[in-house]
Amino acid sequence: MPSDDGQPAILARPVTRIGGTIGVPGDKSISHRAVLLGAVADGLTTVRGFLRGEDCLATLAAMRSLGVHVDDSGETLVIHGAGMAGLEAADGPLDLGNSGTALRLLAGVLAAQPFASELTGDASLCRRPMERIAEPLRIMGADVATSGGCPPLRIAGGATLHGIDYSLPVPSAQIKSAVLLAGLWANGRTTVRSPGPSRDHTERMLQAMGVSIELAGDGVVTLAGPAQLTGLAIDVPADFSSAAFFIVAGLLGADDGLLIRGVGVNPTRTGLLDVLRDMGAHIELRNPGRRGNEPVADIWVERSELHGVDVGGDAVALSIDELPVLFIAAACAQGRTTVTGAGELRHKESDRIAVMAQGLRAVGIAVEERPDGLIIDGGPMQGGRVESRGDHRVAMAFTVASLAADAPIEIRSTAEVATSFPGFTATAASVGLALEACDERS
Repeated sequence: MPSDDGQPAILARPVTRIGGTIGVPGDKSISHRAVLLGAVADGLTTVRGFLRGEDCLATLAAMRSLGVHVDDSGETLVIHGAGMAGLEAADGPLDLGNSGTALRLLAGVLAAQPFASELTGDASLCRRPMERIAEPLRIMGADVATSGGCPPLRIAGGATLHGIDYSLPVPSAQIKSAVLLAGLWANGRTTVRSPGPSRDHTERMLQAMGVSIELAGDGVVTLAGPAQLTGLAIDVPADFSSAAFFIVAGLLGADDGLLIRGVGVNPTRTGLLDVLRDMGAHIELRNPGRRGNEPVADIWVERSELHGVDVGGDAVALSIDELPVLFIAAACAQGRTTVTGAGELRHKESDRIAVMAQGLRAVGIAVEERPDGLIIDGGPMQGGRVESRGDHRVAMAFTVASLAADAPIEIRSTAEVATSFPGFTATAASVGLALEACDERS
């Protein structure tokens, strides 16, 4: 039940045991890219397993506003590709809601279009930094303006782009993808160099659609433009970041095991598994296979005695979206866990370092906040009231904490959970978590 200001809360009651077999929704990153690339490909692109969360639906609505025809049966999207020159000017600003991925990647697509565009979003998105993508797009020749470094983004249109050799300031799939997507329309070679690993879904999908991609082992990606894309069938795997909440939940309470089916296990996404195994987790990948260019597997976990570890470097880059629930695992582990090199968390839907630290303290966990991470001393967890600051991953992480708490945890401002995991509370209930909607208490 929502509170008077329209913001629902979740009351997570303590449980001691969970288990079963579940599926989680389709991968958010791949769903965004399937719609964006299918829209500018030649021919039809069919997408099964599309994530019907608010973020991906915002991307779908934006492409329809740009003149792309999409048939939606409820099970499958059929995207009638407009081709590289077929997008049309939208009637007004394109509202991407809470989705930084949608806005940043779409900026790359629109940078070379002959018409002007404006990209905006909700209050949270309009506080997130966008100069990181605007700068390289300007170097390529695009006319991109931000509002004090944040959305709205205004792209003048009509620019002729040229390829560049660009070194990312931080490992970021969103910046990398924005530059590569703009490079599809640019004259000459576009090269992106990353200082560390980041997810590679864009490169995989571009290759599957017929674009020649050069990959170097040191994080260098190159494509030659202008390029053409050909539509194809895309079967979206289950989202690893969504599965992560149940992976940790299983480690805390699945005496007889918990199985999560058909999860994408792209190695640029699964750093969390390595960290958890270092902490003593019992995790197995079963029935490995592929869906298109993406590896998939069933993930099996069981209750494990976890211990604290030091986490930094590539392990952070490969688990950046899963760090909120990793912090919960650390709070339930024996000893101290130190996470460093995670300053990028301060620029997500919330300042996830500060918000997670505040939440952990609210349930009795000793935590020290650092500029680029947290030091967490595992120990007994109390009930309490946690403010998620409208961050879906923070909210879902603290529902998992109820497996270790001695009293209910009230998690406030949870409406945004629907951006990435529609049906989360029902899925959680199916494995034994005790979650209920409630009014935010004063």
